[in-house]
Amino acid sequence: MSRYTVYVVPSEFQVIKRLPGNVRQRVKRAIDDLAANPRPPGSKRLEVSEPEELGCENRRLRIDNWRVVYIVTDAQKTVDVVAVRKRPPYDYGDLAELLREQS
Repeated sequence: MSRYTVYVVPSEFQVIKRLPGNVRQRVKRAIDDLAANPRPPGSKRLEVSEPEELGCENRRLRIDNWRVVYIVTDAQKTVDVVAVRKRPPYDYGDLAELLREQS
């Protein structure tokens, strides 16, 4: 099985560093595991009003009250982590903008 390369948007490194200790470790582990399986059980495809690029899939992974939003590009074997947010209050309102910035 081929592995994917995982990239984390630089601004999200700061978000991850400020997470509570136990959550931070779980989020880091989940992001690392995306290299082996970018579509783990429990992850969901995100439907966005913006058209997706050909070959890209927008997904989210739930870790307790936290969401890891990422883009899987199978052709390049990459996973781009674009957001780590707490839900609630996060409501995916800026999702289209986040994904557009990474395209």
